[in-house]
Amino acid sequence: MKVNELRNMAADDLRKKDKELAQELFNLRFQLHTGRLENSSRIPAIKKDIARVKTILHDKSGLERQI
Repeated sequence: MKVNELRNMAADDLRKKDKELAQELFNLRFQLHTGRLENSSRIPAIKKDIARVKTILHDKSGLERQI
């Protein structure tokens, strides 16, 4: 997911996206431990996407407090 796309999303949408990504990470880890994971490089990519979403949420919450 691109940063520009995330920055244009509303805070509620970002929270929703965070939950979706966390669920996907859980599913990938579950597949990893059961031996069904086909693409292991997806796990770090999801982690980075989660970090991006949380960073932008933190930035937006800081902007809301200042206004």
